[in-house]
Amino acid sequence: MAVKRVAVIGAGAAGLCAVRHLKARPDLFEPVCFELNSRVGGTWIYNDKTGLDEHGIPIQSSMYKNLRTNLPKEVMAFPQFPFKKSLPSFIRHEDVLAYLESYAEHYDVYKHIKFNHMVQNVTPAMKTTPPVVSKNTEDGWKVTYCDVRKQDVSYTEEFAAIFVCNGHYAVPLSPVIDGQDKFRGRIIHSHNYRHSVDFTAQRVVCLGAAASGQDIAIDVAHSAYMVYLSHNKAPLQTFLPQNVEQHSGIQRLTEKSVIFKSGEEREIDVLLLCTGYHFHFPFLTGECQVDTTDERITPLYKHLIHIDFPTMAFVGILKTICPFPLFEMQVKFFVATLDGTFKLPSKEKMLEDTEIDFKTRQEQGLPRRYAHTMGTRQWSYNDELADLANIERIPKVVQNLYDGVHVMRVKDIANYKKINYELIDSETYKELGAET
Repeated sequence: MAVKRVAVIGAGAAGLCAVRHLKARPDLFEPVCFELNSRVGGTWIYNDKTGLDEHGIPIQSSMYKNLRTNLPKEVMAFPQFPFKKSLPSFIRHEDVLAYLESYAEHYDVYKHIKFNHMVQNVTPAMKTTPPVVSKNTEDGWKVTYCDVRKQDVSYTEEFAAIFVCNGHYAVPLSPVIDGQDKFRGRIIHSHNYRHSVDFTAQRVVCLGAAASGQDIAIDVAHSAYMVYLSHNKAPLQTFLPQNVEQHSGIQRLTEKSVIFKSGEEREIDVLLLCTGYHFHFPFLTGECQVDTTDERITPLYKHLIHIDFPTMAFVGILKTICPFPLFEMQVKFFVATLDGTFKLPSKEKMLEDTEIDFKTRQEQGLPRRYAHTMGTRQWSYNDELADLANIERIPKVVQNLYDGVHVMRVKDIANYKKINYELIDSETYKELGAET
């Protein structure tokens, strides 16, 4: 069987995992990874700047200076590659970046990465028939790319399969709010939030109370005079700093104030949008037939494999997950379909499976934009991928600790990251006590 060239777009956590498992099969695969930056790490590469980089490309990372993980390192690690024991459970972004660099070095993936290279276009090489990886077919994809330092010169190569691993924390999703054109204060998205001191003695509304919105509200409160955490959820049942108030969603803005849906009004200086991100695949041509309407990517089997072009996979688009272990499960599952270990169902069966999943969410009252949000669903999803492709399941202790930390977070969002944990075996963990 001829060795198949496989393109990997992005050298963040998902892309590194893809390269690692492809290169482990040199008799079958030759991975080529394209990375915009000059180093690995993706969204974990902190950049103090916002806007465009030195090459005129939008800065991808949404890291802020004081960010610490909202999951303990004990559940974040890739299987068989733990974080350093000397680190606390909740670690800084610099520690995650160092971990990913160590992972890349340990598995010798650097030689497969084209740094400072931007993928410009991906299109099916065979226009009439979806490409299928087998020893009897030609390469299925044309990838056009350039060096970001010489963007006027492009190159095109052919590949048998594509891993799309470009992340989904780079293009802000910003709602239109009544009165925002009249508001005289600052409106910024959390993508461009870096330092709490930039908001010293100011009155800040943080719109959105998902995990990152909650964490940013706590961080900015260290410097702000007052923080109003605005959201449409049930009130958070947690301890909050004295200068953080919860409010309902925003009805409208005036020149100097915000009016919440409750009718209450507060004078403010800043509106900080913690409202999430768009999926963004600017390199996919229309011929790839990928739709991202209202943040649902279709047509994907198991939130992963393109149903019409099953040699393209989107690793890491799922939200509210334990990311690195799930990335590994997705990568191994896709590789199993490429090497023949697992035979995908018919197109009709894959479409049916996808629609059942989506309709179940709709019946539970979830809007379309929650199509790839997992939460508690992630554990059965991981197990299903593992069982279908005969892959070892993620140890139960990962779920147990993940769920345990969630309970602690709900109770005390300001202090839960001070607790440290240790894994005892495949199912149990213990709490080591809090930092002083």
